[in-house]
Amino acid sequence: MTKKLWEKNYEVNREIERFTVGRDRELDLLLAKHDVLGSMAHITMLHAVGLLAADELAALLAQLKDIHAVCERGAFEIEDGVEDVHSQVELLLTRRLGDMGKKIHSGRSRNDQVLLDLKLFTRHALQEVVDDVRKLFDVLLARSNELKDVLMPGYTHLQIAMPSSFGLWFGAYAESLADDMLFLQAAYRMTNRNPLGSAAGYGSSFPLDRAMTTRLLGFDSMDYNVVYAQMGRGKMERNVAFALATVAATLAKLAFDACLFSSQNFGFVSLPKECTTGSSIMPHKKNPDVFELIRAKSNKLQGLPQQVTLVMNNLPSGYFRDLQVIKEVFLPAFGELTDCLRMAAYITGRMEVDRHILDNPLYDPIFSVEEVNRLAAAGMPFRDAYRQVGLAVEAGRFHADRHVAHTHEGSMGNLCNDRIAELMDETLRGFHFERANHAEAALLGR
Repeated sequence: MTKKLWEKNYEVNREIERFTVGRDRELDLLLAKHDVLGSMAHITMLHAVGLLAADELAALLAQLKDIHAVCERGAFEIEDGVEDVHSQVELLLTRRLGDMGKKIHSGRSRNDQVLLDLKLFTRHALQEVVDDVRKLFDVLLARSNELKDVLMPGYTHLQIAMPSSFGLWFGAYAESLADDMLFLQAAYRMTNRNPLGSAAGYGSSFPLDRAMTTRLLGFDSMDYNVVYAQMGRGKMERNVAFALATVAATLAKLAFDACLFSSQNFGFVSLPKECTTGSSIMPHKKNPDVFELIRAKSNKLQGLPQQVTLVMNNLPSGYFRDLQVIKEVFLPAFGELTDCLRMAAYITGRMEVDRHILDNPLYDPIFSVEEVNRLAAAGMPFRDAYRQVGLAVEAGRFHADRHVAHTHEGSMGNLCNDRIAELMDETLRGFHFERANHAEAALLGR
């Protein structure tokens, strides 16, 4: 059996080992290429401070680049008996380079190593989420502009209320995503700080150059206090989880609307038939399963911050194995969210709308507010106009004038979609993804 990095002169009970390792070996595959990048930056710094010879650095970097390429091909494996990704990488290096491979761990602990891996993984995963949020945003804004003059009923208390439009409906979700992007930016900026060099949470007696690894890995800054760097484990995941949950909340509401509005009782939208599923017994069924699953998965993601909080909320400072459990709910969440975003963008861009919903006299009462406003604008006191129109509705004498003229900012006649796009663009400019991307490319010699 392969020795553990921490192994001494006794063996751990096999069942205890199985329980404590948990799903680490499986989940660590998601961290593998980030672990390699972190090691490349770390040993480059070790050479700069005199703890690694130039020929050793060159040999180690060459092998780490090769391992990174294996990771990118999806061919990296953690062998049976190997505890985690850190152990596997070090094992590969020692097989190829002998004792030289063991030198990569000088000046760090698995504690700051996994902190670094999680941050590098998270900033990359956040970049994918941001890209998919922007794509859905673009689809929603395009549909809003396309359908800005197509009216639909607006609801309060699930009762018909006032005229709305598909321009307003699609545009509302676009602006919601623009706000959600602010949370993603905050999450990214809190994530993009370097914990490497904090070791087990109390620093190192080696003369480490933390500013150098910060620069090499493209971080905005470092987690300066080494105790706080370790306290950031769990806190980072919770903050990011809140940002993911915010996006998920927008998706869940959109999915609910789409399910409701595509039902025969509403019939406001129709989904592409190739995006629906059937029934084993009812031949007429075209079920909105995709939106139902988006709703369910998004609601599940909204519970993620609480899951993370409940693991870490009663831990004092310092490292505890409890934190390992957070990986099990945190790492898969990004894939679940991006999957939902991509499905929503695909179907939303292809759904058809009923352009004649309000021809149905069922919806005549929603034009009552327009009539009250017309009377008030002509000089009648608003309360008198309200009473007059209300009595007409009650007596069945109200005749709807379907002409709607809304001009103020954000209304049907003035959607302000260009300004909503500006809000999104301004937030996107604040991420500065290029800094991290360029740094990683430079480490890999690309």
